[in-house]
Amino acid sequence: MAEPLRIALAGIGTVGAGVIRLIETNGALITRRAGRPIAITAVSARDRGKDRGVDISGYGWEDDMTAMAARGDVDAVVELVGGADGPALTLARNAIAHGKSLVTANKAMIAHHGLELAALSEQARVALKFEAAVAGGIPVIKGLREGAAANRIERLYGILNGTCNFILSAMEDTGRDFADVLAEAQARGYAEADPGFDIEGTDAAHKLAILSAIAFGTRIDFASVDTAGITRIQAADIAQAGTLGYVIRLIGIAEVDSFDENGAGGTRRLFQRVQPHLVPCGHPLAHVDGATNAVVAEGNFAGRLLFQGAGAGDGPTASAVVADLIDIARGDLGGEAGAPFSIPVAEMETMAPAPSGHRRSRAYIRFTVADRPGVLAEITAAMRDAGVSIESLIQRGRAEEGGDVMVAIVTHDGPEVGVRRALALLEGSASLSEAPLVMQILGE
Repeated sequence: MAEPLRIALAGIGTVGAGVIRLIETNGALITRRAGRPIAITAVSARDRGKDRGVDISGYGWEDDMTAMAARGDVDAVVELVGGADGPALTLARNAIAHGKSLVTANKAMIAHHGLELAALSEQARVALKFEAAVAGGIPVIKGLREGAAANRIERLYGILNGTCNFILSAMEDTGRDFADVLAEAQARGYAEADPGFDIEGTDAAHKLAILSAIAFGTRIDFASVDTAGITRIQAADIAQAGTLGYVIRLIGIAEVDSFDENGAGGTRRLFQRVQPHLVPCGHPLAHVDGATNAVVAEGNFAGRLLFQGAGAGDGPTASAVVADLIDIARGDLGGEAGAPFSIPVAEMETMAPAPSGHRRSRAYIRFTVADRPGVLAEITAAMRDAGVSIESLIQRGRAEEGGDVMVAIVTHDGPEVGVRRALALLEGSASLSEAPLVMQILGE
């Protein structure tokens, strides 16, 4: 039998322990599919004595995880620590510098430093694999790199954060407000004690930037992802969306735009956005609930491809990590000349961010306003003056005399800049109790 692929595992949390269990449970199957065994030779974590539900006594231990890169009994390093910088990045650089392949589930590190690490891995002729960094156990990176490799991807969008999707679908099912459902998500382990990265949209933006690079052959541009989270969504928005035939989901969208700010033909630019959308009940993404992820890629020959499944958790994420290790055991560095992003970093296109003002869509706008005469006239006048056509306007009943009320507007299809102009006209108005909430309506 061929010599085993010897791996060092940095981080033995939920996913790291899942990797150990998976290799132990499915070892014979993995060996047959990889053509050789995958053997853990070294591990590192913060607390050696912590009970993780797995036996690590048979593995070498490193107090300093960055030292694992220099071990002579290691062929590949698995980084499951997290964080864009710090020890995780040091380990990644050291592993590649010592000729070790690297597997990571660290979407923040790939979004911020992926091009640097990819260039280093290309020079060193070692693999850099990160399937587990996006959508847990869903093989969306492999699907784009391999299954859809013959296609020009026209558009990429989907539900990229399980925490937000759990919260929104639970609000939909129960009628409860955001803060209440967030507390439940934390109690059930779907949300961190500090959930900011998830609920503010940052986690989804990391994933979208990575997928954009693979789908469009562009250099990663995380800083240009237009990002908004779900913290301002109320139970009333969920209910109103349902009445109109929609559900609310946090959607990441990316596509290459060939128009300039005036709508004329221009240079290719990259549009990337993460924000809550109203999704028609007939759309496949409307039926994705709980902590599930789903990604839609539209190929010019394959058409609409849907990747859906568990977006997090020890089992699904460990599955993606070990799938990457199996590729490495087979000698698959990935892509042309071992290019982690399918094409060499030097050939990836640099695209400026695409302006969004000329993009056409329908929008849902929620106003919280003082309950007094003339307020609706003020709002509709601003819409009229900005050239925004109103499809429907709904005012919810007031809870108490003189209190604030909710006014929801759905616009006809039009350029996004029109809504921005209307809101600019209303800025500072004494009639508005808080800033309006705008959500685009996802097209069929």
